[in-house]
Amino acid sequence: MGRSNGLRNNTRHKFSRGFKNHGPEHLSTYLIPFKVGDFVDVKANAAIHRGLPYKYYHGRTGRVWNVTRRSVGVEIGKRVRQRVIMKRIHVRIEHVQKSRSREAFLKRVQENAARRAEAVAKGERVQFIKRSPALPSGAYFVRAKTAGVEEMAAVPFEFVA
Repeated sequence: MGRSNGLRNNTRHKFSRGFKNHGPEHLSTYLIPFKVGDFVDVKANAAIHRGLPYKYYHGRTGRVWNVTRRSVGVEIGKRVRQRVIMKRIHVRIEHVQKSRSREAFLKRVQENAARRAEAVAKGERVQFIKRSPALPSGAYFVRAKTAGVEEMAAVPFEFVA
C-alpha cells in the first residue's frame, strides 16, 4: 500500500499540543487585538480545525495585512528556488500569536534615541550606537592546588593464555 500525501501528512509532531497544554482554548486568545502591520507567528493549534494554516506556514513569522472578525490576513515570504514570493493567507486568530522578534530591536532603538538626545543636550557627538560583537575573554593561568601534577596514561594490554 502506498503512502498517503494528504493535506496534513507528516504533521504528527508538528501540530501536537505541548505538555499540559491540552483542552479548550482560553478566552484570552480571542481578546488579543491585532492591527495591520503587526508581526505575528503562525503557530497551528490542531484542536481547532477551522482556519488551520497549511503545514508549511507553521512556525513562520509574517506581517498582518488584513483583519476580519475571526481571522487575520498574514503576509509570509516563501522561498521558491532562488526567489522569495510573498504569500497572503488568512488564518483564524487561534493559530496566530504576536511575535516577539522585534522586541530587542525596538528596545535598542529607544535606548539609542535617549543616548542621542542626551548627547545633543550636552553638545557632544554620539558614541558607539551600533552593536559590536563580544570580545573574547581574557587570558589567565590555571594553577594546580595540589603539590604536583599527576600524569595519566593507558594501561598496557597483557595477554593471558
